[in-house]
Amino acid sequence: MDLRETFATNLRRLRNARGWSQDELAFEAKISRGYLSQLEKGEYYVSIKIIGRLADKLEVEPDEFLKRPAKRGR
Repeated sequence: MDLRETFATNLRRLRNARGWSQDELAFEAKISRGYLSQLEKGEYYVSIKIIGRLADKLEVEPDEFLKRPAKRGR
């Protein structure tokens, strides 16, 4: 999994854990829902500025977006 996919997976997971729709998070982070959707699909690269906004609104540390899933069976 590349970093863009890792970011996309974590963004979806963190948003869903908060119980927010894409519309709600996009509004709170002051980005378009379409842009958020593209980020969650791993189609766009994200800037550090946007990572900071998303982390602030989701109440997580920015590094949460780049954590890779633990490998199983080891």
